[in-house]
Amino acid sequence: MTGLKTRRDAAVLAPTLVGYRKSWLRSDVVAGLSAGAVVIPQAMAYATIADMPVQIGLYTCMVPMVVYAMLGGARAVSVSTTSTIAVLTASTMIGAGIAAGSEDAQTSLMTLTLLVGVILLLARVLKLGSIIENINEATLTGIKVGVGLTVAASQLPKLLGVPSDPDATGFFRVVWSALRQIGDANGATVLLAAGSIGALYAMSKLVPRIPGPLVVVAAGIGLVAFAGLDGRGVELIAEVPQGIPLPGIPSLDDIGALIPGALAIAAMAFLETVSVARGVRRQGEPQIDSDQEMLANGVASVAGAFFHTLPPAGGFSQTAVALRAGARTQASGLVTAALAVLVALFLAPVLSDLPQATLGAMVVVATLGLVDIGAFARFWRINKLEFWIALATALIGLTAGLLPAVAVGVLFTLYLVLRELNRPHVVQLHQGADGRWIGGDEDAPTDPTDPLVLRINSALYTANVLANVTAIAERIEAAGAKTVVLDCSRAWKITTTVMHHIRDLAEDLSARGVTICFVAVPQRDLETARKTELGRQFEESGRIFATVDDAIGASRP
Repeated sequence: MTGLKTRRDAAVLAPTLVGYRKSWLRSDVVAGLSAGAVVIPQAMAYATIADMPVQIGLYTCMVPMVVYAMLGGARAVSVSTTSTIAVLTASTMIGAGIAAGSEDAQTSLMTLTLLVGVILLLARVLKLGSIIENINEATLTGIKVGVGLTVAASQLPKLLGVPSDPDATGFFRVVWSALRQIGDANGATVLLAAGSIGALYAMSKLVPRIPGPLVVVAAGIGLVAFAGLDGRGVELIAEVPQGIPLPGIPSLDDIGALIPGALAIAAMAFLETVSVARGVRRQGEPQIDSDQEMLANGVASVAGAFFHTLPPAGGFSQTAVALRAGARTQASGLVTAALAVLVALFLAPVLSDLPQATLGAMVVVATLGLVDIGAFARFWRINKLEFWIALATALIGLTAGLLPAVAVGVLFTLYLVLRELNRPHVVQLHQGADGRWIGGDEDAPTDPTDPLVLRINSALYTANVLANVTAIAERIEAAGAKTVVLDCSRAWKITTTVMHHIRDLAEDLSARGVTICFVAVPQRDLETARKTELGRQFEESGRIFATVDDAIGASRP
């Protein structure tokens, strides 16, 4: 296993296929076909969420999946698209003034998908993967609730067989618009939708190995073909063109209007893919490299843009199906992509008999699975601030839309990160029986000693230097000390801002008759400090020492 891990870590192309064994092939083929039975109809349904023709979802199961199989590091993640990405895509297009179903819509989608890929690749170059992963669980939970309920509400017209109101936006307006027309609902459509939803839930609980989406799609098409449901007022999807997508060139006209949405989609696509990848990693397999996943996702999006796809992302439901079927590597993803090509080549005329209500039922079941009410209860028990963040993000998503919810969620995360960074990490050191200096708790009160020995337990930079300098001054005042020894062994990467605050602290202490000494300054920081006038003054005045004992010894008369 160690040798395999080393080769996979070093591989650039198809890392999950390194050391492939012939005995895995059957499992990967079965898993790829099983995942395809779920992901293909599901992706077609998600395309309608994005106000795109169903074939766009089918195309998303081709090129992006192949590219991820060649570059991704997760052995079984199935990369097509997700409901979150579809909703963000629709919101972005609307915000850019691109009308659904217009001639420009699909061209603008290509541009949007390209932008998402370029943003992810730039983020990879800048190594921002670990930073983006700081978006906390509360924010993601709120966004998912907003997505789940909003998308489910948007499917109500399809489930009832009534026209949708293009002017109704937001969860509450969409629900009200549908409820006002409930008297005009088509009975056959309602029965088909209810039966499809019931069948999907029942199969997921009772026979999870059977691909529910494939079953309800086949049943819906069969009822149209043999029972004439379309003659009873059941609406069908638009005709699906036969064949694989021909390459196209994205337009550059709407880039400025699409960039805000592309940023949100890029962040969510990366987070969803990494989350699924980490969730399915088996013990003993290589750790998921966020930068590698960002690269794979970015290249998949760029390549997919030229083949009329939605922005790709890893999906949990189809990945779970692949795992249950025994997927061993990304060869299963290649099988799924091949299946999507065969469907486009030979089954497009059959798919044209698919009822809108069947697609709507699949979307409702998939998106309501995003609504995790139990998470809110956990947040309330463990951290009420996270509860309020999740609730606020969800409410913004339900009222103002998903793009504002993502923006607010990122701001909430930034606030939490900065709040934690701004917390001081200053401890008082006491000498133990063996002569070593031992740090106490950061929240412990200051013992009155002179000299007072303190240590900064974290790096100093712009976000936290003021809080730490303030904490040092407060401990000095509490101790009533006239000599302070500051252990800097853990405070590295000195900057101009940090030096300015240290200078102000030293001047304030000097005015109060307090002398401050610095010990265990890392060599590279010492060299940086020597480049400043303040650093040279400290060194020339003998206030920089190698150890705490040296500093205390020098302070005694």
